[in-house]
Amino acid sequence: MKIVYLITRADAVGGASIHVRDLARTFSEAGHDTCVLIGGRGPVTEQLEAAGVRFEKLRWLRRNVNPLFDTMALAELCLALGRLRPDLLSTHTAKAGSIGRLGGRLLGIPTLYTPHGWSAGERMPSLARPVFGLVERLMARFCKAIVCVCEHEKSDAIQKRIAEPEKLVIVHNGVQDVKAELRASPGRTPVRICSVARFDSPKDHRTLLIALALLKDLPWQLDLAGDGPQEQAIRNLAKELELDGRVNFHGYLPDPAELLAQTQVFVLSTRSEAFPRSILEAMRAGLPVVASDVGGVGEAVTGGLMGRLVAPGNPQPLASALRELLESADLRRSMGAAARSAYVERFRLEAMARLTLQVYTAVQNRTARSERPA
Repeated sequence: MKIVYLITRADAVGGASIHVRDLARTFSEAGHDTCVLIGGRGPVTEQLEAAGVRFEKLRWLRRNVNPLFDTMALAELCLALGRLRPDLLSTHTAKAGSIGRLGGRLLGIPTLYTPHGWSAGERMPSLARPVFGLVERLMARFCKAIVCVCEHEKSDAIQKRIAEPEKLVIVHNGVQDVKAELRASPGRTPVRICSVARFDSPKDHRTLLIALALLKDLPWQLDLAGDGPQEQAIRNLAKELELDGRVNFHGYLPDPAELLAQTQVFVLSTRSEAFPRSILEAMRAGLPVVASDVGGVGEAVTGGLMGRLVAPGNPQPLASALRELLESADLRRSMGAAARSAYVERFRLEAMARLTLQVYTAVQNRTARSERPA
């Protein structure tokens, strides 16, 4: 099968770009012909190169809405697709999803869309959501299937009437396993807490630091992996809260597996998510997880067995959940083991790739049937 992936941003690595990288690499290694089309060059294309994934940059595909640039991006995409002639076009995130679905429709290429969090959802300003919802409903007509990364994403689409339910398919995110030496020892003390998150909305480092300021009586260190425009503000807040000696800023890490292996608790404070792979990476390492109960997070951290879910934006319940784990090595060990088991059973990269290929094959078969003469 010849598969082209389309994603917007090359300048910032996130869950969507890693998702595309892993699928393109996995299917290429399985004998399929894959290529990633991406807006410009940057850290994402560096990761694609390191993974041996073929890609081409698109000059005019950019994150911000600009009618002139977006028209040029559509024309540029159509030229690339006409030359590559894929069997399938898989688009990811809102901007690439819109331009890609238009291009696929114009060229008659079966097209799929993975939103990685709806542009009409909570992460957007309330006044903009109806506009983005209208765009999503219109563009949904131009693709064969919408691949949702969690149940919450599908439910949200149905509630907002973005697409008919039969067009919505759920394939949970998955991540590549690591060697045994990169698994954590959550029972160790003193406890190191880790968060892997970009310093930008919708992540909420501020609430995390305020919660930890309530736990100064306990021994802990916080490791923050990530970069972004709000990093300096969070550094300043750590000093204001007199936590700067206990908070370690590691910057952007292409692979956080080694850092996770050295920690005992994973935390994600956030206001909005689809299905964050950072939590899956923590579960893969065998870490208990404390996370904001938003989006599809509760589909990974289930039943209170592998961690704790807390209300977003509120430091007090976050502090209480962290205190519980900081004070009990046995609880950290049991939750970490449950998290590792859940990862192995449900969130391995191989499972995501297998289910995704089933979606691709079903779309191809439906397309072939519809093109047969009556």
